[in-house]
Amino acid sequence: MIPERCTFCKGTLHEGTAEFIARIGDEIIVIRDVPALICDRCGEAYYTAEVSRKIDVVMRDVHSGRLCCRPLAAGEVELTG
Repeated sequence: MIPERCTFCKGTLHEGTAEFIARIGDEIIVIRDVPALICDRCGEAYYTAEVSRKIDVVMRDVHSGRLCCRPLAAGEVELTG
């Protein structure tokens, strides 16, 4: 069930799209243009159960090698102190 207001900042949710980003080990997967409800204050994305199932299918297909991903340049640093 998706809340009517953001559970983090209590902002208002509106329909839009978001990027879903997941890191599995050394691999980062980005799924673009995912339908979501987006908080107008903090930008938190909320996905329906149907969209979440579609994300799961994409993630399984990527990890099984059935779906090829376009390489994405990224940098990584650690925050110390």
